[in-house]
Amino acid sequence: MADLHSKVVVLGSGPAGYTAAFRAADLGLEVTLIEKYTSLGGVCLNVGCIPSKALLHIAEVLDEAKALKAHGVDFGEPTLDIDKIRGYKEGVIGKLTQGLAGMAQARGVKVVNGYGKFTGSNELSVEGESGTQTISFDNCIIAAGSRVIDLPFLPDDERILDSTGALELKDVPEKMLVIGGGIIGLEMSAVYSALGSQISVVELANQLVPAADKDVVKVLEKYVSPKYESIMLETKVVAVEAKDDGLWVTFEGKKAPAEPQRYDKILSAVGRAPNGKLIDAEKAGVNVDERGFIAVDKQLRTNVPHIFAIGDIVGQPMLAHKGTHEGRVAAEVISGEKHFFDPLCIPSVAYTDPEIAWVGLTEKEAKEQGVEYGVGKFPWAASGRALGVDRSEGFTKVLFDKNTNKLIGCAIVGVNAGELIGEAGLAIEMGCDAEDIALTIHPHPTLSESVCFATEVYEGTCTDLYIPKKKK
Repeated sequence: MADLHSKVVVLGSGPAGYTAAFRAADLGLEVTLIEKYTSLGGVCLNVGCIPSKALLHIAEVLDEAKALKAHGVDFGEPTLDIDKIRGYKEGVIGKLTQGLAGMAQARGVKVVNGYGKFTGSNELSVEGESGTQTISFDNCIIAAGSRVIDLPFLPDDERILDSTGALELKDVPEKMLVIGGGIIGLEMSAVYSALGSQISVVELANQLVPAADKDVVKVLEKYVSPKYESIMLETKVVAVEAKDDGLWVTFEGKKAPAEPQRYDKILSAVGRAPNGKLIDAEKAGVNVDERGFIAVDKQLRTNVPHIFAIGDIVGQPMLAHKGTHEGRVAAEVISGEKHFFDPLCIPSVAYTDPEIAWVGLTEKEAKEQGVEYGVGKFPWAASGRALGVDRSEGFTKVLFDKNTNKLIGCAIVGVNAGELIGEAGLAIEMGCDAEDIALTIHPHPTLSESVCFATEVYEGTCTDLYIPKKKK
């Protein structure tokens, strides 16, 4: 007999998991939330998106202060107290984890700390500090998340970090190699560069942030290249030798140095793998593929009708904001509501400097799918707001279906791009056409009006740029 029974058990308390648990409780269901760590919030809140944004804020202020020197404001060289910086980051995490604990208690959600694994189709075993207990359930929502991918050829050395280790910010190395030019690698590059490290980035693909359009990424690459020691595209690491004087790295590929290079630390940021194979899901009859993903339908049901799965573990994109929406749907379906997870688009943001954000189709995807599309692009060099904050390197790009004139994609590169992309996501979900966006009065001077101006460029009605008419 089980030690505890619950109407709904949620395995994992990241953004997807806690959202599912709280929504289910709000709908009147008895909920137990299982979390292997002592605090709620999962990877995102504790060792991912939240602490990285706290450190990126410090990096942004440092870079802005340095840039102001050219405009007559000189603060001098900053003095860094790494312990206080780390304390600031931990304080941000603490406020949010305490908030989650308080909301769980207020909703009557029972939190069980320990590592949960299935023992059957209606039961889990949870191993915690005080021993092992069994929990039975009517319904279960798997929100067990993902973990960093380890490169097998990297030696076991404390100077080699994953994203979690990099966020601990134990010190600031003089020379740092970042393996992986994706979002995580580039965000941490921005942090350590601002704090004083010489950064080198190595990426196997032919561009940084491979999922984004090349023209968007080029702006970022051009902006950060002078700050970094090197960006090695179409290049890979083939060997790392740990010596007393540093980590000696051998490269292979288009931009590979001829000789091994020495670094003080290495950050390995080559992606994440789902945790589907780590929870004994097969004992519940749940199908897990060879990579660790769990397939679900549009109501987030697995092949076992009373077991649901959400978040990173169900597939790409591995984004917290996708997982939270999946969590709501799963909870609502369990409560009897006829809801589905069927978004037209999910935004992606790289919180680099400058930021990159996109939603809907990229040009690359539109071409691959054979979509007949038109483009409107507005350069921030023509934006009064961008010029006023001395950050005119970016642009806003919109994609419209030529047959329907509806917005199908948007990409923005520039400061606060992530704060701007939501409008385009809403426009895609609402089925807005070019006229809907162009006729919406945006405040001036703002960066947000660049979405409107880019649409006007597509329409051929933009007065903030001179675009010669095409010859017929």
